[in-house]
Amino acid sequence: MENLFKLKENGTDVRTEILAGLTTFMTMAYIIALNPNLLTGFAVGTPLWNGVFLATCIASAIGTACMAFLANKPFVMAPGMGLNSFFAVVAGNIAAIRGVAYENAFQAGLVIILIEGIVFIVLSVFNIREKIVDAIPLGVRLGIGPAIGLMLMNIGLGSNVGIYAAGNEFQSPFYVMRDFFGAMTPSVLQGGMGNEGYVQMVVTVVTMFVGLFVIILLAKKGIKAAVLLGMLVASVLYWICDATILGQNPFASLATASFVPPVADMMSTTFFKFDFAGLFDIGIFTAVTLIITFCMIDMFDTIGTLVGTASRAGMVDKEGNMPNMKEALLSDAVGTVCGACTGTSTVTTFVESASGVEAGGRTGLTALTAAVVFLACTFIAPIAAIIPAAATSSALIYVGILMLQGLRNVDFEDIDQIVPVFIMLLAMPISGSIGHGIGLAMICYTVIKAFSGKMKEISALTWIISILFLIKFFVVV
Repeated sequence: MENLFKLKENGTDVRTEILAGLTTFMTMAYIIALNPNLLTGFAVGTPLWNGVFLATCIASAIGTACMAFLANKPFVMAPGMGLNSFFAVVAGNIAAIRGVAYENAFQAGLVIILIEGIVFIVLSVFNIREKIVDAIPLGVRLGIGPAIGLMLMNIGLGSNVGIYAAGNEFQSPFYVMRDFFGAMTPSVLQGGMGNEGYVQMVVTVVTMFVGLFVIILLAKKGIKAAVLLGMLVASVLYWICDATILGQNPFASLATASFVPPVADMMSTTFFKFDFAGLFDIGIFTAVTLIITFCMIDMFDTIGTLVGTASRAGMVDKEGNMPNMKEALLSDAVGTVCGACTGTSTVTTFVESASGVEAGGRTGLTALTAAVVFLACTFIAPIAAIIPAAATSSALIYVGILMLQGLRNVDFEDIDQIVPVFIMLLAMPISGSIGHGIGLAMICYTVIKAFSGKMKEISALTWIISILFLIKFFVVV
């Protein structure tokens, strides 16, 4: 392990790395079931759902293992949130335009992901993606981590937790800092959700903050497994409340769950099921536009996650550059190609990797641990699915708070830096996209420099990136 991952050189050990890998996995375990839900809209257990579920586990494991061995970084990959929803919309539109079943349109959409991944492999091998990273101004790079931190807090306090109305109708989004206050007053309880929904809201919020405070207290005592232990405490508390207060069995789903990987369903629905003719039936211009859009969103989501998380872990130099960036980007590209071949949308570096970094993960052993668990989940996914969202939120909020510390590196006396950074701080949590936040920051930086007589400070690639983002914002969603 020492020779392979250079643990001592990175100031870590096997125990810390394994705990960090488990921590990262637990904060993102939701993707195993959520990704097939978003991509297919079909019931659990149907062939396409099963195929996407298995593809999610396999592609995440392969991409993350590449990150471990090629880049030796503690970053974990899985089908990206936002990109999977966009893919579902695209597949739905292809189905409507061509008048075919969704499954056929899904297979046409996989061609987009395949081409995107191949393009990224080429760009990574020839260092073009690294040059794009270098084109991001230092001030913007310094602000990416704190902006991601705000986005994590927004996820933890909002879209990661939900409340259920009478009849189990999901109400979303539920933001703790908006909807929780006064939730148990008589006037509110007379609303449409009924007492049970609001009791569940209170249980969720209390559980989340108990988990957060446990993490903080353990971290203050120097316990490296603080995040993981806090999530476990929050999970146990939630299960107890679920059973005693709400009268539900938190483990009921395990009784009917299947622990056999649905290999046959994946082979028949998604495995190397590329429909090239189906994609270009919607028009070459439209198809190319979709490919470029996926490339831009994925590229800057990945770059932002790598730079932001690496900054928090102290893995960047004074110029904000991360060693082995080329290998990390190549791993991401390989993950995307594997995702297309197995049957899922773009595989990208997950922002939840920050939780593992905070737990002490510094090398590829953290990533390898998560990759092994992803493979195990082809058999034990029902167990991963019982981790409550409230427990995940505790970790996300804590890591988000810590990532805000990166703002101390931003020069607050330089208006050229702070305007793009604060635009990014607002844009990322509001849009839910790292790429969109970086894009707006790049445009702001370019405009400020151009109109303040500092055109020479703007590189040609910075101009190109800013213009491409302008086109993207106005032409495609």
